[in-house]
Amino acid sequence: MSITTYTLPELPYDYSALEPVISGEIIELHHDKHHAGYVKGANDTLEQLAEARDKDQWGSVNGLEKNLAFHLSGHILHSIYWQNMTGDGGGEPLEKDGTGELADAIAESFGGFAKFKAHLSKAAATTQGSGWGVLAYEPVTGRLIVEQVYDHQGNVGQGSVPLLVFDAWEHAFYLQYRNQKVDFVEAMWRVVNWQDVAARYTAAKQRAHSMLLTP
Repeated sequence: MSITTYTLPELPYDYSALEPVISGEIIELHHDKHHAGYVKGANDTLEQLAEARDKDQWGSVNGLEKNLAFHLSGHILHSIYWQNMTGDGGGEPLEKDGTGELADAIAESFGGFAKFKAHLSKAAATTQGSGWGVLAYEPVTGRLIVEQVYDHQGNVGQGSVPLLVFDAWEHAFYLQYRNQKVDFVEAMWRVVNWQDVAARYTAAKQRAHSMLLTP
């Protein structure tokens, strides 16, 4: 039986499209090396798990499952990350640009855009070690939450759907911002693609409704 493998998505823009916020050098290395590494890691782990099943040998299953979670989550979060950014982004979601529903949800869940921005910024900038700051849709209550994700998969609410992700791993910013993670996070707001975030919010709500989730 053949196994469907994961593939590295193409960037939706040129390497230099997010400058000066993120340099083309960082985007190239981040996408072509780091993200590609997570894709390869996920595919390699799937093959190793298939071999374990075929041979009925389960001594390494704990490590393999951990590896799959790490690499697969890294692949998924990075795939969202690239789409979450655009060279002509920034500002905040507004009714006039078709993202008003997201703006209303942010206001309801966080008490306003400024409070949400401060919350996500702090979550991303203070993640210990490597991780992400994430705006997610929580399908049981239908509200938005901020998550501080360790590595790619730790500290995550089960069932939450990531909508906007800030990569706080050093490889995302160190060549340009050195150890000033706070400065990188603040600059990230200038390239947020709110149309993409709003579309993810709408899709997440529709999926939750179709599953008939209730509190």
